[in-house]
Amino acid sequence: HVQLVESGGGSVQAGGSLGLSCTASGYTYSYCMGWFRQAPGKEREGVARIWSSGGSPSIADSVKGRFTISQDNAKKTLYLQMNSLKPEDTAMYYCAAGTRCTWEPRWYNYWGQGTQVTVS
Repeated sequence: HVQLVESGGGSVQAGGSLGLSCTASGYTYSYCMGWFRQAPGKEREGVARIWSSGGSPSIADSVKGRFTISQDNAKKTLYLQMNSLKPEDTAMYYCAAGTRCTWEPRWYNYWGQGTQVTVS
């Protein structure tokens, strides 16, 4: 069983930066690790993903050039660095672990509780 705990959200002015962390417990090595976000009234969307075992990350077009995903397997921690933040980045951000590396939330079996990011 995998448990995911996010941290690092908060409020920031437009143009600012925030870093999110997701610490995992349990076996995650064969999973795809992803960051998703969901704004009120909108569907959950993927913003970044990477296989826990390594490989090239994928970044959604909406945040490409501004967001970076990375991981430290020794610490079992996934990171999302968010730069040049915009008000439209305001959402609850979730960390997830899944069996397929896609943008579709249905392929992700485990989810964190989420951390709020607010950009004004």
